[in-house]
Formats: sequence, structure tokens, C-alpha cells
Amino acid sequence: MSYSPESIQQLLDSENYGDRITGINQLRRIDPKLAFTMIQPLVTDENARIRYAAVSQFDPLGNEDLETALVMLRDRLFNDSESDVRAAAADAIGGLKLVTAFDDLEQVYDSTSDWLIQLSIISALGEMGEPRAFGLLQKALASSNSLVKTAAVSAFGELGDQNAVALLIPLVDDEDWQIRYRLAQALGHLGGDQAKATLNQLAQDEMEQVAAEAQNNLNK
Repeated sequence: MSYSPESIQQLLDSENYGDRITGINQLRRIDPKLAFTMIQPLVTDENARIRYAAVSQFDPLGNEDLETALVMLRDRLFNDSESDVRAAAADAIGGLKLVTAFDDLEQVYDSTSDWLIQLSIISALGEMGEPRAFGLLQKALASSNSLVKTAAVSAFGELGDQNAVALLIPLVDDEDWQIRYRLAQALGHLGGDQAKATLNQLAQDEMEQVAAEAQNNLNK
């Protein structure tokens, strides 16, 4: 099947929701620079599902013009009426490694109680590898939401700051095995004697997946 900018634009202009989603998906098939230009008007579409699909395409299309991508993603992060669109904007900021948006991500995290947005922000910080994220990740580590907490553990591992090891070690006894699993991965990334000692403890975990992951990291 052939794809052309003209045929895709017809789908994007359609009054049929399914056609428009198909058009957004087909943008992956054409020149990224042109696709990025075509997708921009959809970021503020009146249909929330269209906005979500469009914003979700900004990684990697936003690489064609990072300055424009940053402006549009910040706008959706702060101003969209739908939580999942705001979360998708955070995801794209992380994927594009737009570190200049760190203050924005921190501001939104602190001003919302929406776990989905908070989760996406913490995950984005891990992808960005921004050293300034340490304090915010520490805050997320104390979240009452297990998914946000798990994302913080993973993000600490990606950040690579040895100071995180002392914060992570107490989680060796966390009741959520998925947190212990992510802990094993994070400590494997961070390394060091304390991390190794905790990995040895996790290698004896009652949950097979946790023990296996810890052992894998010890064997690296």
C-alpha cells in the first residue's frame, strides 16, 4: 500500500474519527519533516482523542524542530483539559530529552494529584537523565501510588547518581514485589558495594522474578 502526503491529509481532514486516527498513524510512513508539519494543527484539535494521538507522535517527530516541539508540548502539559494528553506531553518531553523543560515538569508534578500525570513525569525524568531530577525523584519515592513509586525507582537507576543507593536500599523489604524487581534493576545500574550487598539479599527473594533479576545483575 502506498502512502502520500495528499492521501494522508484527506484522512486528517475527514469528519470521520476513525479516518483521522488512521491518518495520524500513517504519518509515520512519510518524510518526518513533512509529517511534523502536518501533525501540528492536531495538537489543539477539539477532539481529545485526536489530541492524544497527535501528541503521542511527537516522539520522534519533534526531533525535526525541537524548539517548536517544546513550545507545543509545554502548552499541552500545562493547559490541556485531559489528563492523558498532559501525560502524553510529559512522555514526549522525556523521549525527546528536552531538559530545558525540567522546571515545567517539576512545577506540574507539584501542582497535581493526578497519578497518571505524575507517573509520566517521573518516567520522563528517567529518560532525560537530568541530574536536577534527584530531589523530585526522592519525593516520588515516597508517593502513596505504587506505580509512581516504581517509576521513581527505575528513574533513579537511569539517572546513575550513587547517592540514590542509600535511598533505595530500604525498599528491599517493600511488600510490592514489582518495586523489589525494579530495585534489583536500579541497583544493577548504580553499582557499588552497598548495591551489591542489597542485590545479594534480593537474590534470595521469595518471588522468583525478583531473585532472578537480582542474580542477573550480580553476574554482570
